[in-house]
Amino acid sequence: MNTYADSARPLLMRLFVNRDAAVLLLLAVVVLYSMAAVPFFSNDITLYFLLLDLTPILLIALPMTLVIITGEIDLSVASTVALSSVLFGVLHRDGVPILLAAVLALLTGALAGAFNGFLVTKVGLPSLAVTIGTLALYRGIAVGLLGTTAITEWPEGWTDLAKAKIGESMVPLVLIPIVVLSVLFAILLHFTTFGRGVYAIGLSKEAARFSGVNVDRTKVVLFTLSGLVSALAGIYFTLRYGSARGDNATGLELQVIAAVLLGGVSIFGGKGAIPGVLGGVLLIGVIASALRLADYSANVIQILTGVLLIASVVAPSLLGWIGATRQRKVKSSRK
Repeated sequence: MNTYADSARPLLMRLFVNRDAAVLLLLAVVVLYSMAAVPFFSNDITLYFLLLDLTPILLIALPMTLVIITGEIDLSVASTVALSSVLFGVLHRDGVPILLAAVLALLTGALAGAFNGFLVTKVGLPSLAVTIGTLALYRGIAVGLLGTTAITEWPEGWTDLAKAKIGESMVPLVLIPIVVLSVLFAILLHFTTFGRGVYAIGLSKEAARFSGVNVDRTKVVLFTLSGLVSALAGIYFTLRYGSARGDNATGLELQVIAAVLLGGVSIFGGKGAIPGVLGGVLLIGVIASALRLADYSANVIQILTGVLLIASVVAPSLLGWIGATRQRKVKSSRK
């Protein structure tokens, strides 16, 4: 069940008066203002590096959206990025063909996600506690494999591919798999029985079970996808910066969750959509890029990200309270 759109509302209202539209409108306003007021923001090179930097967040936000819609959370994604990066690097260093090393890193990410799903569904532990634990576990394994060293010897063709452009434009080639995965996840969530089950679980696990949804299997699949896509982001991260390190992507999970919640996904589950999430990722990225170009410190960017995260969580509850208060006043005035 998708409660994100109320079928009783007119079609135009459903399309243009919702959280997705608000996020995309705010993104357009911020982009236009930054192009007019921030030096060098309108340069093509700024867009190029912005998209390169946002690629891991854009990728991981896709499965994270589905996980949070079910009422769960995965805080281990950044550690999975680091673990897959280190494993990719170690295998490559030890002579494993780079394609095989990438496949093994992807499988490791999928297993890491499946382990999270197993602990949440079969053992019955809260996902918050589970993924805090595996956040430390996977990061610890990554650091343990390499220590404080880094693997920086990579085939130039592969590192160039991670930073390649589409033709003569300044649009990164990596945007193509992002678009493809975004379409696939959007279809999965919004146009399939599986996606309806995801929404149903977020609204009520018991009701979802009674309606025939295999709750445990759905959650395991989603955590596995989260681990798999995080591993893909880890491989990209490694080639993009030419370095496999145990501390890669530290803190990335908070940026992903902030973008997902800002994009309209309810932290309580049951609501959210892919377009809004993509808009949320781009909004946070554009704001951060504009502030850096305007010579603001990283601390200011972190503070603003925190404010946006809190606002994205508080706003729906506040708007719901205002709406309920108005309804009570209307009912009392009719008596």
